[in-house]
Amino acid sequence: MTLLISIIAAVISTFVWYRGMPENKYRTGILCWMFWGASIMWFTDAIYEYSELGALYFSPALEDMINDIFLGLSVVALGLVIWIVRLLILDPKGVIKGILSKKDEERGTVTTGENEEV
Repeated sequence: MTLLISIIAAVISTFVWYRGMPENKYRTGILCWMFWGASIMWFTDAIYEYSELGALYFSPALEDMINDIFLGLSVVALGLVIWIVRLLILDPKGVIKGILSKKDEERGTVTTGENEEV
């Protein structure tokens, strides 16, 4: 299930990245790399687990499937959190910079690039 969830997330993020490719203002390429990397990791894990279990690999217990679903969703959530934090740091639309400069103007101090008050 972790492999399936990460592949679905990778395909969706790749589609979103490809649709917004010319502008790339939301930097969704990092999502593609994270989710495809997770998919490769889970695929490698599946190969090793299949080599140990054989045909039993294809009939997991319900509890194992539920744990795998939670793990897969946690990986997707962590990837999205990393992407959002990176997006906020890069601030491609200048929203955070605008909010911070607006607060500086409200306080009556406008700073220049060299930290001098004007």
